[in-house]
Amino acid sequence: MSLLDYSLIVVYLLALLLLGFHRRLKSDSSAGELIVGGRMLTLPAFVASLVSTWYGGILGVGEYSFKYGLSNWLVFGLPYYLAAFGFAIFLAKKARESEVLTIPDRLARVYDKKTALAGSVVIYLMTVPAAYILMMGVLCQYLFGWPIWGGILAGTVFSVIYVYTGGFNSVIRTDLFQFGLMFLGFLMLLIFLVVDYGGLSFLKQNVPAGHFTWHGGNSGWYIAVWYFIAMATYIEPAFYQRCYAAKSGRIARKGIFISILCWATFDFMTTACGIYARAILPTLENPVGSYPALAMKVLPVGLLGLFALALLATVMSTIDSYSFLAASTFSRDIWMRLVKTAENKITYITRIGLLVTTVLAVVLALFFESVVDIWHMFGSVGTPALLIPVFTSFVGTRRLPPRYAFGSILSAGAVARVWYLSQYFTADGAYWLNLEPIFPGLAVSVATFLLFSRRYAQ
Repeated sequence: MSLLDYSLIVVYLLALLLLGFHRRLKSDSSAGELIVGGRMLTLPAFVASLVSTWYGGILGVGEYSFKYGLSNWLVFGLPYYLAAFGFAIFLAKKARESEVLTIPDRLARVYDKKTALAGSVVIYLMTVPAAYILMMGVLCQYLFGWPIWGGILAGTVFSVIYVYTGGFNSVIRTDLFQFGLMFLGFLMLLIFLVVDYGGLSFLKQNVPAGHFTWHGGNSGWYIAVWYFIAMATYIEPAFYQRCYAAKSGRIARKGIFISILCWATFDFMTTACGIYARAILPTLENPVGSYPALAMKVLPVGLLGLFALALLATVMSTIDSYSFLAASTFSRDIWMRLVKTAENKITYITRIGLLVTTVLAVVLALFFESVVDIWHMFGSVGTPALLIPVFTSFVGTRRLPPRYAFGSILSAGAVARVWYLSQYFTADGAYWLNLEPIFPGLAVSVATFLLFSRRYAQ
């Protein structure tokens, strides 16, 4: 990278800080101002924020596309579009009309405080942005030549510093900026690739034939697992937070439909670029870095810096959102349910939560080596624990009584977690019965609902 490329990155970081620090939170801000920005989210802001937040796993997408090709769309695309569509149909308007601030607020209203607290712990662990911080470390390693721990620390600080002072509104302002950079960077790279190397015929000649199959060489069972993991969308705090913050239920539903179109467009570009990376850099040692490595080979001075901004924007927009979600879960949904605290202290407690979350995320990022592994672990455990209690709190006439909802969260999560750990105690490193942990967890949750749910009047 040249001085011009680095200069563009410096300008980007300064612009990000300027937007993030534009309006600071007051120390006595209300929970509604802090967590959902006063419920004033417009349609453009809703779409830009949701799209950029939910697509933070850009290097994981590059890793999968490089290894398995077109299958990326069937693993990290289609199941999530379907789940998001279902969320828009069944949950978006109801979430907005519920007038709560968080998912645990809803659990407390429908079930009880214990269930809300158990759900809060699961949500907190699912929103700690370890996967995205790991991506930031890998990205900085490629762009600046830093050791991965240096990239993790520096990237994390720049991603959360303005959240500390501005809360949800700072996240929204920066997401609008980063949304544009994401699409501009990948569109530019794809155009260069097609012009310089050719289109589909070039790819078919230079990548394994399996890259153009629906499975990419993986088993159908493995791909099916991701369709179940995608059901985590129905308990996705970023979706609920944007719906709670929208001006109306209509904006929330319409915003998700538009977001699906944006994700599908972006997926087309990222999958294509991942396949090009395999064709042009077949001996690349670490597929997690396929996008930055490809850009460094293909793009000229200046445009390389612009593409680096696209990668940084995609990852950082997710780190700030999930860091804030985890911090607000720590403050309002865990700390303030356990310790009697004045409402005007929520900003102070949330800032403590942000620091705790940042440290935990950095530790986890240094422990794991694969972004996809982090998604797989937390999705396999969190989804069965919360899916049915949360979904049925909004939809349908049957619900679990509070004590069974609480028991369902604990037991389904515990079974999935133990099943996940079983790989470390078998000779071949496989799960018990060769069964993915999400399935026994979901089986416990479904069985509990079928046995103990009752009909409630709407």
